[in-house]
Amino acid sequence: MTKYIIRRLLGIIPTLLIIVTISFFIVRVAPGGPFDGERALPEVVKRNIEAKYHMNDPLLVQYGRYMFDVMRGDLGPSYRYKDHDVNFYIFQSLPNSMILGAIAISIAIVFGITSGMLATVKQNTWVDYLSMAFAVVGISVPLFVIGPVLQYVFAMKLQWLPTSGWFTSGDGWKTIIMPAITLAFLDFATIARLTRSSMLETLRSDYIRTAKAKGMKNSAIIFKHAMKGAMLPIVSYLGPAFAGIITGSVVVEQVFRIPGLGKFFVQSSFNRDYTLIVGVVIVYSVILVIMNFFVDIIYSLLDPRITYK
Repeated sequence: MTKYIIRRLLGIIPTLLIIVTISFFIVRVAPGGPFDGERALPEVVKRNIEAKYHMNDPLLVQYGRYMFDVMRGDLGPSYRYKDHDVNFYIFQSLPNSMILGAIAISIAIVFGITSGMLATVKQNTWVDYLSMAFAVVGISVPLFVIGPVLQYVFAMKLQWLPTSGWFTSGDGWKTIIMPAITLAFLDFATIARLTRSSMLETLRSDYIRTAKAKGMKNSAIIFKHAMKGAMLPIVSYLGPAFAGIITGSVVVEQVFRIPGLGKFFVQSSFNRDYTLIVGVVIVYSVILVIMNFFVDIIYSLLDPRITYK
């Protein structure tokens, strides 16, 4: 197990290098540049700006310089935001996205597993049909529709919650409720469906039938035996789901005006702010590979039959 963990940790390095390399070259071969606007700059001014940021160097030289800076933890200057560098803007906004993502994935896990288990226990009843109907809605309806609908109902009509903002404003933690529910909807639906299908498959296993034949209570069978085996597909989903819920918050942050990382990602895409775009991609990639790493470790804890060689 220890050797496997070390190999996986070492394997993260080339994965991130490939991601950074691809991102670096893709944003630079795309048409346009960070200093192109509606009014063209004088050629002399443009050359001076490019020389300041070493953008007149050969592309491979720029790549080597950028990789050296990234390995030192420096994501470079922002071409559009002059006051601070990329590190400042990312790590100032990332905690807000992480808080929103952690709350959303917690809601999705709790309600998704609960809904899936109820659907399993009450299979082919109205509880099952209602749970799966909510799951279908969560999978089918996009986030940019769910968010405004919640704003219309709970903020404008009922006036229970603020329409937008963040908990650092005067409205406090009420501002998190609607964006967290919106962001959790898709993962809630997926986890509910995974839980139901996995639980049904597990309950048909031989060892579950043996437990029933011995007269074990249904509650003990479900929570002590079936639950542990049924969690494997859900755990495998949670790794990329957590990273996806952070990246998916780009839309939600725009709808609810949350000062998260999504705002800078959208603005940097429009501005062709190369270093900020690649910096955000690096952060998202690190979150993804780390979560997948933890998922693989948790796998062996849930199922001793799984071995790593």
